[in-house]
Amino acid sequence: MSALMNKRRVVVTGIGALSPLGHDWPTVRAHLHSGRNVIRAMDEWKDIEGLNTQLGCTVPAFDLPAHYNRKTMRSMGRVALMATRASEMALENAGLLGDPFVKSGQMGVAYGSSAGTPAAIGDFGRMIADKTTEGINANTYIKMMAHTAAVNIGVFFGLTGRVITTSSACTSGSQGIGYAFEAIQSGKQVAMLAGGAEELDATQAAVFDTLFATSVKNDTPELTPRPFDAARDGLVLGEGACTFVLEELEHAKARGAHIIAELIGFGTNCDGTHVTHPNSATMAQAMRLALADAGVSPDVIGYVNAHGTATEQGDIAESAATYEVFGNRVPVSTLKGYMGHTLGACGSLEAWMTLEMLREGVFAQNANLTEVDPRCAPIDYITSQPRALKTDVVMSNNFAFGGINTSLIFQRWPSTAE
Repeated sequence: MSALMNKRRVVVTGIGALSPLGHDWPTVRAHLHSGRNVIRAMDEWKDIEGLNTQLGCTVPAFDLPAHYNRKTMRSMGRVALMATRASEMALENAGLLGDPFVKSGQMGVAYGSSAGTPAAIGDFGRMIADKTTEGINANTYIKMMAHTAAVNIGVFFGLTGRVITTSSACTSGSQGIGYAFEAIQSGKQVAMLAGGAEELDATQAAVFDTLFATSVKNDTPELTPRPFDAARDGLVLGEGACTFVLEELEHAKARGAHIIAELIGFGTNCDGTHVTHPNSATMAQAMRLALADAGVSPDVIGYVNAHGTATEQGDIAESAATYEVFGNRVPVSTLKGYMGHTLGACGSLEAWMTLEMLREGVFAQNANLTEVDPRCAPIDYITSQPRALKTDVVMSNNFAFGGINTSLIFQRWPSTAE
């Protein structure tokens, strides 16, 4: 009991994002309220023999300040660049950009992606296949390594606190936030940059292609993916980056920070059964772990942001797990119907959008959900139009290859009430 009472409270004081739907909330909100996605045909993939899916979702062009130059970006591939820029936006949003506190050792980073930059990985693959080191230089490995985002963020901002790397596919971003939360809760750090990133590449699409898990509605990108829908035919991959500034409550209050929300619970576990086949029982347990960590009962949760990838096994298992914990009482939607599955970035991108919806009290509908698959559990899917909800507490869930499950619970901060 005393350990629980001594846990420090953790708040969100800054967020920066680069997403397929836009890089600021008004732009993202307009897309969500339209009910239409931004999936596109990937013409650049047409010449890849054997690749069935030709769909993806890319991040629109984003500005880079002048200090992003050849020297500062030499160790960055696209995934690290997006992660670093999103982190800079988050620090600016938190009022900490350029503050000596960032370099004090009291701030660390917890960040992940499924992999590094695929092109850099390809350079090493070429060495194996062609017996040549042509194209490999001192930064090739730095760009390809799975912890490239966390390391580049640390170097770019001069962080001297903890580095926690979370390369866990679809839970990279949510584990980054969760482990940063625990580092602050326990008093090991005062603040953390936390989140995830991913760059879109055909090699990732090929992974899911081999599992027959990708959408092949190549001529109608506006109609796919279709999470939880009877007519879904698989996922579509996206990309992006999103960084949270998490901070110990008293430190945030002392410096007069604007508090966006409080992170009150985190649960994570492993299925322990199969690398790619989801398990609804352990998914449900991850949600219960988050509820126990937050010290709240299921009836307190007013909205669940689902992982919802639009794969048959994933949708069925997740809906069953959600129903097991909440019944049909809690409204549920996923954002992947709008921007695809952003893999390592999805946990943080979707948590950010969930917090914005919490702040405004209007929650996006499931895109392209017109007929719920009867094999999915009868939960309260938000359909047809955004739904106005009065709630102070929301949950955001993600589930990854390897049977890794995460659940985050956020609470409205009083000053954000409309």
